[in-house]
Amino acid sequence: MCNIFDTSSTIVAPATATGGAVVVVRMCGKEAVAIADAIFRSGNPHKRLAEAKGYTLHYGTINDGDRIIDDVVVALFRAPHSYTGDDSVEITAHGSQYIVSEIVRLCIEQGARMATAGEFTRRAFLAGKMDLSRAEAVADMIASDSRWSHRVATTQMRGGYSEQLGALRDGLLRLCSLLELELDFSEEDVEFADRTTLRQILDDVGAKIETLRHSFMLGNALKDGVSVAIIGEPNVGKSTLLNALVEEDRAMVSDIAGTTRDTIEATTTIDGIRFRFIDTAGLRNTADRLEQMGIERTRRASEQAHIILHIASAHRPEFEHIEHTDEQRYIRVINKIDSITSTDDIAADNTLRISAKLGIGIEALRTELRSAIDTSALDAGSIVVSNMRHYAALNSASAALSDARRGMDNNIPSDLLSEDIRRILHHLGEITGEITNDDILRSIFSTFCIGK
Repeated sequence: MCNIFDTSSTIVAPATATGGAVVVVRMCGKEAVAIADAIFRSGNPHKRLAEAKGYTLHYGTINDGDRIIDDVVVALFRAPHSYTGDDSVEITAHGSQYIVSEIVRLCIEQGARMATAGEFTRRAFLAGKMDLSRAEAVADMIASDSRWSHRVATTQMRGGYSEQLGALRDGLLRLCSLLELELDFSEEDVEFADRTTLRQILDDVGAKIETLRHSFMLGNALKDGVSVAIIGEPNVGKSTLLNALVEEDRAMVSDIAGTTRDTIEATTTIDGIRFRFIDTAGLRNTADRLEQMGIERTRRASEQAHIILHIASAHRPEFEHIEHTDEQRYIRVINKIDSITSTDDIAADNTLRISAKLGIGIEALRTELRSAIDTSALDAGSIVVSNMRHYAALNSASAALSDARRGMDNNIPSDLLSEDIRRILHHLGEITGEITNDDILRSIFSTFCIGK
């Protein structure tokens, strides 16, 4: 296993996908400029990259001996003013897979090695160019597939999240310093950290941690897609509704009850938010073993969903009781209103009436789904947590803070109180990378693309 803290080698990899008009090959390290000089021929034969200033572009060719591989533009970045903090070059060539592989091969023959997944961003983190939460936001930015998931990643990548955590850590570090100073004067019974002020600071920090923790449900939904479980009895039109919402035939539709025996997923975007619809098996008592398994999966899907769409037929507009949490949005829908002569007997309170077959009421349902996701916090520029690792660390920090509060209530000694506060600092530091280890870094950066 390679040493993830080793930054001595020069690494190379495609930074963009092939198949388009152009592609970028990125190389960084102590020998990056020298290796580029060995394969690059400038339009000015008397000027080498080694003599050029950083932040400059150079037109020329990539050559394998006397054979020209491609006309390229080379961007030169000098340490420490580059993405990774190393000398770096980025070679923009035509988007042929053959051209890219030839450029990478020539760089490796001259002494570079192929970069591992996420190694460029990992070097940026190790060089202090960004903290760990911002490095993770790079991957989230690349993976973002909606306007709101992009906004969450952008806010985190630009350091808003890191600044807020940094302010919390700075305040707690000052408290630790004052508490530990009291230990040096323990025989004189001196109190440097006023306990009333200390309690107020802990309460303020706790409130901010809780705000971040509670934002995770929104952030995770925006990042991974809002899960919507479509549930109801057999043959109420759940599959037809799924097809209508995503505007394509993803689920098989039949008049035979129990056609859907497993969950079927499909996605669509509503007002910049990605929704993941889960068509489930119909809820009913059955002796069919396969159908029973499907119904059990339906119940699990409803337990895990952000939104529950409970569907009933206009022929039997009744809803079986479905357990759901306060955090879940529960929406009742009467389907097949096109098949009855009057809807007067159908209760309208908190119930949408639609015809999935004819598209009646589908836009109203889309509006209802969108209103279930409150993005006002993002509109106001607030920080939203979207990373499960961060959420776990915030939970641990919250538990440590509760211990510190209880300790104050019980008048524990300064050294024990300081230890509780340092536990809070430890967990907050896990998010930004002040506290980390090889396994965490490997896990995080292994999810990146090669070349990022």
